[in-house]
Amino acid sequence: MATEREPHPLQLEAWRSFLEAHARVTELLDAELRAQRDLPLGWYDVLVQLSEAGGRRRMSELADAVLLSRSNCTRLVDRLDAAGLVGREPDPADARVRWAVLTEAGRARLKDASSAHLAGVERAFTSFVDDDAAKVLVSVFHPIIDALRAQR
Repeated sequence: MATEREPHPLQLEAWRSFLEAHARVTELLDAELRAQRDLPLGWYDVLVQLSEAGGRRRMSELADAVLLSRSNCTRLVDRLDAAGLVGREPDPADARVRWAVLTEAGRARLKDASSAHLAGVERAFTSFVDDDAAKVLVSVFHPIIDALRAQR
């Protein structure tokens, strides 16, 4: 049986720094995207996830893929559907399965918001991370992500 150990102070500082950076960056990006494009960051995330999947995903897969609002994915898709940015379709092979589908209006809204969002990402994150630091961050976070995905 594995024994649990106390994290070292530097590890705890890294953890707290990660949490604070994530919270501050996402808060800023959400505020900017709302102000500049009247689009919440959570909506943007869903539109990106659908676009990257070729325009459609099973609702269960979308809930796993959405990074910002996983627990509220169904309600989020309801709001996007009401706004005409996402539709829902039944799966012809399995009546229990519903697909979230990116509409043309959703594609256009994503395209319009992307430049503003990426400019915000540059100001709030990537301008502080050179290539060497990016390699370190990737090498730190990928094993964590992979291990937690495997536990699911």
